[in-house]
Amino acid sequence: MSGRGRGRGRGRGRVRGRAARSPSLATPSSSSSYMQDEEEPVLFEFVVVLKGDPQAIQRLPDTFADFVAGDGRPNSLHLREATYGCCRWIVDVIYDARCKMYLHIGWEKFARYHCLEAGFVLMFSYFGKRDMSVKVFDETRCRRHYHGDNAEEDDN
Repeated sequence: MSGRGRGRGRGRGRVRGRAARSPSLATPSSSSSYMQDEEEPVLFEFVVVLKGDPQAIQRLPDTFADFVAGDGRPNSLHLREATYGCCRWIVDVIYDARCKMYLHIGWEKFARYHCLEAGFVLMFSYFGKRDMSVKVFDETRCRRHYHGDNAEEDDN
């Protein structure tokens, strides 16, 4: 195929991301991580690659800022680990003069707790009402799990 090797993988990510938003494909029997629970579909997803100091404020994509601006600019977001809804971090959101959106106060605590490092990839899923989940992928591009994992697996 002529589309291979142009920086977009095999071209399946976009299709899968769009299909996951389709209510007909998100069934209770599926093991899809695109659903927080059966009643709350993902409204928006994006990836951030951490550069520089991961505990410093982090800029969010402009398309996400535009998306949430439709309901008024939120002054905070509630972050939680994907598949673990118990712990939430309230992270203040700030905007610069050009309306760029940043994670600010509370982000350092989240980053420190999750031992984030430059080069890590974070996948954010937005469920509306300021609620977001975050998946963390380390420098090997493997997902890190923080809660509910088997401790023996981490020792290997």
